[in-house]
Amino acid sequence: MEKSLLKKSFELLCTAKAMTELYEENFKEVSKYVHATSRGHEVIQIAVGLQLLPQDYVFPYYRDDSMLLSIGMRPYDLMLQLLAKRDDPFSGGRAYYCHPSLKDDDKPKIPHQSSATGMQAIPATGVAMGMNYIEKVGGELLENHPLYNSDKAPITVCSYGDASITEGEVSEAFQMAVLKKLPILYLVQDNGWDISANEKETRAQSAFDYAKGFKGLEAISIDGTNFEECYNSISKIIDKIRKERRPFLVHAKVPLLNHHTSGVRMEWYRDDLDEAKTQDPYPKLREFLLENGFIDSELNAIEGRAIEQVLSDFKTAKNAENPSPEDLFTHDFEPTPITEEKGIRKPEQADEAVMVDCALFAVEELMRKHPECLLYGQDVGGRLGGVFREAATLAQKFGDERVFNTPIQEAFIVGSTVGMSAVGLKPIVEVQFADYIWPGLNQLFTEVSRSCYLSNGKWPVSMVLRVPIGAYGSGGPYHSSSVESVVSNIRGIKIAYPSNGADLKGLLKAAYYDPNPVVIFEHKGLYWSKVPGTKMATSKVPDEDYVLPFGRAYIVQEIWGQELEETVSVITYGMGVHWAINASKNLGLLSQIEIVDLRTLYPLDERTIFDSVKKTGKCLVVTEESINNSFAQALAGKIQEECFRYLDAPVMTIGSENMPAIPLNSTLEETMIPSTEKVQQKISELLMY
Repeated sequence: MEKSLLKKSFELLCTAKAMTELYEENFKEVSKYVHATSRGHEVIQIAVGLQLLPQDYVFPYYRDDSMLLSIGMRPYDLMLQLLAKRDDPFSGGRAYYCHPSLKDDDKPKIPHQSSATGMQAIPATGVAMGMNYIEKVGGELLENHPLYNSDKAPITVCSYGDASITEGEVSEAFQMAVLKKLPILYLVQDNGWDISANEKETRAQSAFDYAKGFKGLEAISIDGTNFEECYNSISKIIDKIRKERRPFLVHAKVPLLNHHTSGVRMEWYRDDLDEAKTQDPYPKLREFLLENGFIDSELNAIEGRAIEQVLSDFKTAKNAENPSPEDLFTHDFEPTPITEEKGIRKPEQADEAVMVDCALFAVEELMRKHPECLLYGQDVGGRLGGVFREAATLAQKFGDERVFNTPIQEAFIVGSTVGMSAVGLKPIVEVQFADYIWPGLNQLFTEVSRSCYLSNGKWPVSMVLRVPIGAYGSGGPYHSSSVESVVSNIRGIKIAYPSNGADLKGLLKAAYYDPNPVVIFEHKGLYWSKVPGTKMATSKVPDEDYVLPFGRAYIVQEIWGQELEETVSVITYGMGVHWAINASKNLGLLSQIEIVDLRTLYPLDERTIFDSVKKTGKCLVVTEESINNSFAQALAGKIQEECFRYLDAPVMTIGSENMPAIPLNSTLEETMIPSTEKVQQKISELLMY
């Protein structure tokens, strides 16, 4: 091995080791914020980091500070995050130590990832899937893509500990990597411990043995403390991935020579510390260098300089500026270019179309215009085109690389968009029913929604998640749920819930051009206007340029303020809009009932809501969800707080009965959910108050 490579590697190891030791010496000063270090893992991390290129993507985990040093980060950079300083280059003081996010031109790219064990496997595999898509589609997309301005194809590296392998989402990532033959290296650093539980208690097999269950995932197991073995093995595998474009797994056995984290001390529970010290990579690498032309004094000088640099950087970092209170309020969302309603909503010559077709036309127009746009989810491919035919003909028109089926893996469908977005793609994905969104919530909450904020604006996730929702035609307990209250509690995403086809088309377009993650709830009962009283969900198809910005409610039925008559504002969305319209017609009180269609649940058009309620003096919030602890109940409380002085009655709500599920039997379903008649009765009650 070249002497310069060995010298560089030893410098990096000494630097990482010196950082660990300095943190221990200054424990009280640095333990205000939890941290973990790479002590014992240094060699395998350095062997990988030194071989990565600027076009590569890497997902280090929270023990990978040696890898970060080896790709070009300074101890000072890492210490700014250790101490949560304002100039922390990764997150601006928002994320833990060794939780990097990086977008420097001269270094591998690091999208944001969370602390959650193993969760990075899906976003990382999403990056590799994005690379695969770009290469297969080719053409202008490939020629102009910054990842491909080198003669070496980019790869993705996903690093994690052995305990992560037991997570189900890691299995989902492996499944897709093999199925799609993706250019990714899974690096598993096996130190034999979770926190206080060891491998004998928690794992039936090692990551190397586990990988054998995924046909096409080639795996090797190596000594992660032997630099020569690590570097040469990684070199061969990275070369294969660059050329052959397929996944590999490296299982590296290493000791954990420092605490799990600064908050969980190894001496509290470890009984193998003496044994672990015998596998210390530091003396092994030092001895290897002595055998390859170095002398003691040379190595001592390298180590001395590393210690000196680490101490100097620490002193400087301690004096760096802390974030200001104002810094809290930046980068929750990136600005969207869609701020005004544009295009023609009702072209004269346009045909009327049901709601599901309006969405289909929007996606087709986007795909024709943007090669970076693609669609995937369960059953959306050419054979079916979606269980609601919401993707009908798209695979035939754009090919199986752009419109494709996924396995039944909601977590992967949602979380892979982080990686797809990171390589410049614009994924539109679908969870088949709202009832099955739950496996995807971990990724939506932990990875998707927080990426922009915790990366300090570097990695917003531009994705659209379509979710068919609501009760329709005796769908039963697992195909009828409303879930907007749970999703609306996730900060960092935008949420649409349209009531008609024109709105759905305009909001889909706005969602696509928005640099932030968007969830669109699409009520199944409105898709074809088959439910009695929902004809208004069918609309003329807006033109291709039509966009509808988020945060703009629409007054479906507007009234004048009146002194002599009782008036009421009905605030609602989705199916509730149609119940309200039909109820007001049945009551014959069109001049006394104002109906506000929210259209988007976040951002919420509070001004339109409050102005309407202040005008009428009474308010009914209508939802299909059960009321207890719901979005509607929270909205009613907000209205009550803001409009209290103008109210002539309490703000009332109506929704489904507070039962655990929607029954299959049609009589029970009708009893469970709201209806025109129930809303009509509630309006009458409120007007009489």
